[in-house]
Amino acid sequence: MRFSPEALGLAHPDPARPARALPREAYTLLSGGAAGSEALFGECAEAWGLSEIHFSFPGRKASRERGLVELTEAELRQGEVSLAYVEHQLGRRFPRTRQFHTLLQTIWHQVATASEVFIVGLLLPDGTVNGGTGWAAELGKHLGKQVRVFDQESQRWYRWTEGTWVVDGAPRIHHTRFTGSGTRYLSEAGHKAIVELFERSFGPRPAPNDSRAPR
Repeated sequence: MRFSPEALGLAHPDPARPARALPREAYTLLSGGAAGSEALFGECAEAWGLSEIHFSFPGRKASRERGLVELTEAELRQGEVSLAYVEHQLGRRFPRTRQFHTLLQTIWHQVATASEVFIVGLLLPDGTVNGGTGWAAELGKHLGKQVRVFDQESQRWYRWTEGTWVVDGAPRIHHTRFTGSGTRYLSEAGHKAIVELFERSFGPRPAPNDSRAPR
């Protein structure tokens, strides 16, 4: 894995100060509404008062109903991609099923109109992200998005820059349309990373007695 050393936290000297300059309502999470990382991104978006859009397709059960959008066949075709190309980019094979192919099409909608991409998962030695979520990271790179990954193994955030991953100590959400995606198998560290990302970006989390607050 290609990581370059970088001091933690240098980009944000005041970690207690939220990054936002716009009201929370101006921000929109783009995701897929799956269990695990995506569900927690959605819960946090709701708790902090952000909009959320979860792209899905008929027949797929999502874990988030707020902001759920079922894409039509025509809309899905906008994200058309060859599975062979995805496998070549990620260096591994994936299920050759209609459902998986459609899932790849929805990922295009999650990433295409976002300015930055946040993913929670596992960075592999070849620099890709494990699982189907890896396509969101690769697509983000290809489309010139700001891509950040929280690696659950090293428990650190990394930022893609100049063809390599560099340590990114305490990232924040700076753009009004951002992607939040990741593994279904969310660890305690991954859960904490998502919640703290929202805290840094939008201020203190809702009070524990607020039913909207993610646990």
